[in-house]
Amino acid sequence: MTTVAAYAAPSAKAPLERTTIERRAVGEHDVLIDIKFAGICHSDIHQAREGWGEALFPMVPGHEIAGVVEAVGSGVTKFKVGDRVGVGCLVDSCRACENCKAGMEQHCLNGGIGSTYNAIGRDGTPNYGGYSQKIVVDEGYTLRIPDGISLDVAAPLLCAGITTYSPLKHWGAAPGKKVAVIGLGGLGHMGVKIAHALGAEVTVLSQSLRKKDDGLKLGADHYYATSDPKTFEELAGTFDVILSTVSAPLDFGAYLGLLKTGGALVNVGAPEEPIALNLFSLIGGNKTLAGSMIGGIAETQEMLDFCAEHGLGAEIELIEAAQINEAYERVINSDVRYRFVIDTATI
Repeated sequence: MTTVAAYAAPSAKAPLERTTIERRAVGEHDVLIDIKFAGICHSDIHQAREGWGEALFPMVPGHEIAGVVEAVGSGVTKFKVGDRVGVGCLVDSCRACENCKAGMEQHCLNGGIGSTYNAIGRDGTPNYGGYSQKIVVDEGYTLRIPDGISLDVAAPLLCAGITTYSPLKHWGAAPGKKVAVIGLGGLGHMGVKIAHALGAEVTVLSQSLRKKDDGLKLGADHYYATSDPKTFEELAGTFDVILSTVSAPLDFGAYLGLLKTGGALVNVGAPEEPIALNLFSLIGGNKTLAGSMIGGIAETQEMLDFCAEHGLGAEIELIEAAQINEAYERVINSDVRYRFVIDTATI
């Protein structure tokens, strides 16, 4: 066991505070990672404030982790001391169900143990996330960060990158396809970058035109304000794929009207409130309303390699650990361009 410093939420909605946690001893197939950077995902806020239901406290959030291997277990074959590595939303799964065997560990049929935090691991102790100095992870759930990406901008790829890459690949973002991204935030800005790199014609749909210049620089071909009713008239029947990245309930019927016949609206945002939907907006035009949740370990590695090949990293604002609570409020107020990343040396 190793004692390390961390930032934790002691209870629901309480400010995060500096504390210490215990990390397990490095086992045969484990990797001890010296965490250098940890991204702040909106999911961290939802869970630390119990927006998605009952949670486990004290909670150390963080599932966008980038660092360097400090030690390895005797049976580790994939990594060595000094390697640049990352950890995303998964640190384990049952490894035996059909989904795990198919490389879809994020949909493990015996789930509950694998989340990087806000979960109880297979050893019966709480999983603590990346707002900390070090973490011990099985080598099978550790990702290699290619040399072409610096660790600070790589950290958000472990959630924001794979959360947008997976559905864009699955639903066919490619040359000749028209893709819209709803929201230009932590997820949305990576969705724009990745869709552009995949060769699609990319449109940003945002509440206002406030970030239009940014969107175009990130790779968008077009930018529209959804607060303008004319947007929905002008773009009706336009898109092959719409990726919704926002965590607020939307009028999905209106957005389904922007799809071509046979198009798909894929939701990766997770609002705390339910939505209402008139099913005629799906039936007309043979449209699909789908969801997507991160990706498996192999696909996450594929995403990291793709981002390195195309020179993609997150747009970040680097902060000290003492600024975490302020950063949470700024995320809620959409006051970040586009991902806060904690310099864990300041913990």
